[in-house]
Amino acid sequence: MSFEELFKGKKRVVICGIGNDVRGDDAFGVLVVERLKELIDNPNVLIINCGEVPENYTSKISGFKPDLVVFVDAVDFRGEVGEYVIADPEGTLGEAVSTHGLPLKFITRFMKTMINADFVLIGCQPGSTGLFHEPSELIKERAERLAELLAGILRNLTGGS
Repeated sequence: MSFEELFKGKKRVVICGIGNDVRGDDAFGVLVVERLKELIDNPNVLIINCGEVPENYTSKISGFKPDLVVFVDAVDFRGEVGEYVIADPEGTLGEAVSTHGLPLKFITRFMKTMINADFVLIGCQPGSTGLFHEPSELIKERAERLAELLAGILRNLTGGS
C-alpha cells in the first residue's frame, strides 16, 4: 500500500508522532510531526507530538473526530536502518513494547471504542536508540522526507492550504 492510498477518501486526519528525542533514532516520529507542523496548515489535520505517551492524547484525538489516525514511530521490524513500514497498529508491530508506555495495539483498541476511524502505523527502522544520543543523519533525512511526502498529501485534503 502506498502512502497516498492510506489517505484516499479521508476528510479528517490525526498524525501522532511518537518517540523520545534524547534516545537517538527513537526521535523519528517526533521529528516528522515537528517538521509537518511547519509545512502544513489545514483545519482538517491535527498534528500531535505525543512524545512517549500517546495514551495521554486519546481524548484530544477522539474530540477531533477523525476518520484516520496515523501513528508515526521508530519501529524495530528488522528492516534496513531508515526503511519505512506501513502496518496495522493492532498487528504484530503494534505489540512491540517500545521505549514508550502502552503498546500501540492497546491504544488502538481503546480508541476504536471511542471513534469510528481507521488506524495505521508508519514506522521507520531505527539504528541506535541509546540514551542521550542524537538521531542519526540518515534518520533525520528519512523524517524530513516523510514529512514532506505527508505534507503534499495532507494539503490536498478538503480545506487545506
